[in-house]
Amino acid sequence: MIPYANFLYFGVLLMPTLISLLIGLLRVLKRAWILIATLLMLVIQYSSTLNITPSIAFPEIGLVLLYAAYEAIVLFGFAAVRPRVGGRLLFYAAIVLALLPLIISKFAPVLAPNTLIGFLGISYVTFRTIDVVIGIQDKLIQSLSPFILFSYLFFFPTISAGPIDRYRRFSEDWHHQRTRAEFVQDLDRAVHLIFRGFLYSFIVAVLIRRYWLDPASAGGNALNTLSYMYAYSAYLFFDFAGYSAFAIGISYLFGIHTPENFNRPFLATSIRDFWNRWHITLSAWFRDHVYMRFVLAATKGRWFKSRYLASYLGLLITFGLMGLWHGIAWYYIIYGLYHAALLIGYEMFDRWNKKHKVWGDGLAWRAVGTVLTVNAVCFGLLIFSGYLAGVPTR
Repeated sequence: MIPYANFLYFGVLLMPTLISLLIGLLRVLKRAWILIATLLMLVIQYSSTLNITPSIAFPEIGLVLLYAAYEAIVLFGFAAVRPRVGGRLLFYAAIVLALLPLIISKFAPVLAPNTLIGFLGISYVTFRTIDVVIGIQDKLIQSLSPFILFSYLFFFPTISAGPIDRYRRFSEDWHHQRTRAEFVQDLDRAVHLIFRGFLYSFIVAVLIRRYWLDPASAGGNALNTLSYMYAYSAYLFFDFAGYSAFAIGISYLFGIHTPENFNRPFLATSIRDFWNRWHITLSAWFRDHVYMRFVLAATKGRWFKSRYLASYLGLLITFGLMGLWHGIAWYYIIYGLYHAALLIGYEMFDRWNKKHKVWGDGLAWRAVGTVLTVNAVCFGLLIFSGYLAGVPTR
């Protein structure tokens, strides 16, 4: 069962939601209920049988639990060994081991057609796992609780499409005992987010798809392609932002303040501003765990003569990996590299403009910046959609 995809799911969700409201009012059993509700919803969400090959079928929930056991061994093993062994080699080995199931799920269908190994949300769970590995390596995570870890990795409102939370932030919410006033505030926030989710996903996105996206995808000329580009960008935002709103809203009912994922991205005045507003938890994850670590290592090691080259290569690596994370199709990788090129170009221009002061900072300049940014982003999403490769509308 795909979360937030239809009203049947919301009907199933009604029971754990009502119990969460009761627990919030009584201020009891919050932590236990997060764990129990997550286990129950995992069984429901992964109740189907997965056809790994045409001749091999396996219960999907079984695959999820095997993955959980594997990642637990990696994380608890790394946490136990690191204080005694340390070193970068152990850290890199833990990262590779944590990534291995995701890599297999991505490349198995290519190496062995008609093979499907993976489950909905494996990418997001893997990113949370790597966040824990990095937290242990940086000594920000001193100990692991199996109950918190499982709940964090598989927290059912966010398992399928994010947002991507951080272990330390999640753990703080897990331990925090809400007051009655805080529960009321969380409830108010949850109601607003859930209604926003219904507006975005079940009304606006549906209307865009039916009356704009599908008609635009039927044509093959330049005008249809341009129309499709804007339609797909609008549809993707409202559909994805709606799902995120549902996930965050349900999280708040459980006392988990899952971070926001969108902040009016199409009002961004630059490509840098856009990535601070679009899929915020993913871009922040890549910024912190890939880009910043690469630039810091390059700066400390003096790998390059130019102080800017580390940033440029960091952007190429970061967004190349982000594109690859979405899938191994060429248009995903091109999408990532395209955004890396936009950000590199913006950095160069911004540095040049500080000296020459050609681009101003008034309202008109910001409006022009928004128009240019939106069009650049929409073209990138056209690449991402696979439309130029002849992939059917998703």
